[in-house]
Amino acid sequence: MKNEIRLISAAVLSLVLVAAVWAIPPASHNLNSSSAAVTLQEQTPPQPPLTKSASGTISKVDTDSFTITVPPSPTARSFGPAAQEDTPKSMTFLVDKNTVVEGKLAVGANADVTYHDDASGNHVAVGVRVTPPKS
Repeated sequence: MKNEIRLISAAVLSLVLVAAVWAIPPASHNLNSSSAAVTLQEQTPPQPPLTKSASGTISKVDTDSFTITVPPSPTARSFGPAAQEDTPKSMTFLVDKNTVVEGKLAVGANADVTYHDDASGNHVAVGVRVTPPKS
């Protein structure tokens, strides 16, 4: 009889323990609260802008910008009887105090440009390597 009471009491206590564990809410990280969001922002260093690159021939040079003509991509062409020749694409880049220019920006020269887009969608040149046109 004592063994039966022990088994029953052990089973009841186990059920109570399982119910208590299930009743505890899971720990969650609420990022919507202002203190958590501020803490997360303070700990995350600012990410540098995503850099891209383009190459082409310089078609225009201004004091704070320049434009290159990028040839059409060979993969962008369509084939077949209705194929049309893709037109070259012009890209204008802003030049600021942080832009590193190797060579002289001149119309007709070739340029390899590393750039990022600013908040307004402008292309801002980070680095430019200028080479004379191939003869």
